[in-house]
Amino acid sequence: MLKCKEVVEKADALVDGMPLSWRERLAMRLHLIMCHHCRRYIRQLNALVTSLPHEPQPLDDEQTKRILKKIDSPGN
Repeated sequence: MLKCKEVVEKADALVDGMPLSWRERLAMRLHLIMCHHCRRYIRQLNALVTSLPHEPQPLDDEQTKRILKKIDSPGN
């Protein structure tokens, strides 16, 4: 059976609908049946993925400068 760490590593593929082998799908389902923490993680990841826009919007120069300034500021 999969460990929680392994479920987290495969969660992106599961949520994105990427193909998993029948053995991987079975192992994921068995683990998710027994582990409410991983079920919650998968639900939250799925909610995040569905709420994001599918096409990323490019940043303009001003937005890029603001982000870099925040990264470089001493409070981070």
